[in-house]
Amino acid sequence: MAFWLAKTRNGQHCDHIQRFDPRFWTVNFPRPMMASVVTTAPDALRVDCEFFHEGELAGLIWESEDGLDHPLLAYATQRDYARCVLRFRWRSGGVLALDVPHGPTLTIEGRDAAGIERAWYVRLWNYASGSPTDALIELPFSALQSGYGLPGEPVHPSHIDRMFISLVPNGYAEGSATRLPARVNGWAEMSAISCAGENAVLEIGDVLIPTHGEQIATAYDDCFNQTPARLLRTIEGLGYRGRVVHYVGMSHYFRLADFSGELLVSFGATLCTPAERWHADYFQRAVALGFAPIVSLSFELLAEHCPSWWKQKAWNGSEGLTGWDPPSALLTPAHPAAMGYLQTIAVRFVDLLEAAGGKALFQIGEPWWWVQPDTGAPCLYDGKAKAAFGGSPPVIADLRQPLDASRTALLDQAGALLAQATAGLAQAVRAAAAGESEIMLLTFPPTVLDPAMPEAWRANMPVGWHHPAFDRLQLEDYDWLTAGADAARRAAYARIEDHLGYPAAATDYFAGFVLARADADRLWPWIDTALDEARARGLAQRFVWALPQVARDGYTRLPPGDHAMIPFDDVAYPLALGRDAAVSPEFSTSVAVTASGYEHRNALWSDALMRYDVGPGIRSEAELGTLIAFFRARYGPARGFRLRDPFDFSSGGMTGAPAATDQRLGTGDGATSRFRLVKHYGEQQRVITRPEVASLVVAVDGTAATGWSYETGGWIAFDAAPVEGADITAGFLFDVPVRFAEDRLEVSGLSFAAGEAPSVPLIELREAA
Repeated sequence: MAFWLAKTRNGQHCDHIQRFDPRFWTVNFPRPMMASVVTTAPDALRVDCEFFHEGELAGLIWESEDGLDHPLLAYATQRDYARCVLRFRWRSGGVLALDVPHGPTLTIEGRDAAGIERAWYVRLWNYASGSPTDALIELPFSALQSGYGLPGEPVHPSHIDRMFISLVPNGYAEGSATRLPARVNGWAEMSAISCAGENAVLEIGDVLIPTHGEQIATAYDDCFNQTPARLLRTIEGLGYRGRVVHYVGMSHYFRLADFSGELLVSFGATLCTPAERWHADYFQRAVALGFAPIVSLSFELLAEHCPSWWKQKAWNGSEGLTGWDPPSALLTPAHPAAMGYLQTIAVRFVDLLEAAGGKALFQIGEPWWWVQPDTGAPCLYDGKAKAAFGGSPPVIADLRQPLDASRTALLDQAGALLAQATAGLAQAVRAAAAGESEIMLLTFPPTVLDPAMPEAWRANMPVGWHHPAFDRLQLEDYDWLTAGADAARRAAYARIEDHLGYPAAATDYFAGFVLARADADRLWPWIDTALDEARARGLAQRFVWALPQVARDGYTRLPPGDHAMIPFDDVAYPLALGRDAAVSPEFSTSVAVTASGYEHRNALWSDALMRYDVGPGIRSEAELGTLIAFFRARYGPARGFRLRDPFDFSSGGMTGAPAATDQRLGTGDGATSRFRLVKHYGEQQRVITRPEVASLVVAVDGTAATGWSYETGGWIAFDAAPVEGADITAGFLFDVPVRFAEDRLEVSGLSFAAGEAPSVPLIELREAA
């Protein structure tokens, strides 16, 4: 299917929004405090905060440049605020009031009249009328003055990059890292937001991509700073429909509490207030738009707030920490309190989803025993796990080394414990759901089925997950996908189906993701192709992982078109072609002649397009009848078919017998297992999509190869990736995919009887290989 990495909006449909539209404000803050922002009306928003230290500050932010939305949906950049007036009503509680030092202040970051970067600090109380916690505020940017009192230093309004309103707790002390006596919950509302004057409205992208059949995933850890209304606008605009996987994350949803001087997740409470309010709004809006949110919860917690006794540990006591910065910790399935905590969290999220009118859709996200990437050590040795495994389980220091029977038995025990933990989580959701529920489990085969750790599956893909333990099994394989490890991917699909027994109708696929923007052009084509492959395998539920990367890179999935599904009848042209047939290879070249007579030539096509006239090969009325019947069966040019070019149909020269070393397909790299059939004409390369399969012969480093198969579209797929540096070659006979060039087949009986051949033009079809 076609896709596009949009960089900017260029003629696509747009609309206009009022500057300072509540949907497009964001919030940011230092950890460990929490905050979120939601829209409460078309002209209103609310910020909720939880503060733990005296010096914590949240910023409610307006950016002059939209750096978060997809390029086709972003609002236009406008840094000139001169002669612009912002008005709103301010209400707050639990944060410093407008009239006190360090009360809500508008920080403006931009450039002064000389073009030098600087910031101004505008005290909102100086522009307010009303009480310190309930006031009307008017900000005329051309007349704003910085400073605690008025008059102050004038603000230069013609180049503002961003501005933010600061929110600090009652008990605030600037720069202090001292813990507040107790957690402070604060909030602020801006309502009746309006903008007047110059540039009071902004152009904004308003595309609505037609539905393309794919679904989307996102995560609260990545979008906690945005409003739900903004996220859902993007999802809908980009053509995603149906289910939306929403990973609640590992760092922003939980309530914190003090444990002997440490801030750890609160065992008694579930969600922090900012996360609770954000998710209630998100679920309500998603359901109203026709989406079906899936709550996704993993076994991860931000390490600094995770109790040490809940963490998985390796044989030497080192913790099971991921490579994120800061790292997350993996919860041990052996600890009842840790698993009970996950169940409590899951139930609360499902309660919020059902309260919004949604079905209880719940995903258990990548549950596993962590394996330390550097050492290969599985983290099976926390106190509760060792007790569950008999008190003194055998040491597995490296899963990449051979294991004896006692150690594989330990992995089987660990798998059984993991299956028990996931079953308990699933049952807690099912029991709590007021209506129908559906439980999904997401696993990551590149880690679970890593060939370098052949026994790891025992712990991380236990037999207790066998269908129908969960309603759906979900697979994510982007490490293999982006490395071109197709042999590993195909082997994993077959192995998982055999091991766990989930049919295609109960299996979902996750395609992605692109961690770094610099890799976008290289990796998105792989991801897009993987979605097509999953569709071809019959997987109806396909998710793009994830929305932040989709927006960042401008990934735009387009609906199916004729180019992706060219009607083709895999039958050969029924008449033999003789030397009388006309063959015309055609290129497209632009030629520009300069004033001095020199030429600049640009080849627009990388391969020739073949044209044929097969009329001269018709020699009898019987053959003429065969042609007419074949033309009608193809509905004229509507359906393609095969044609054997009498002058070029073999990898061996033009018409010779094929040999396995005729055409070089590529070089092995130890990961790539699929190679495209091509024929070389000097430096020019032709893609072969319709070989005669029975004629195919393949060689690796000049030796006839086994352990490969042919895949539709002109691909050789090896069961195991050829080793690095191996020379891959093939030989074959091939046909050309063609169609009739015209809707009408004109044959004159009188002319034919007189020996004049009809004209029957054919044109080659470009096929996606």
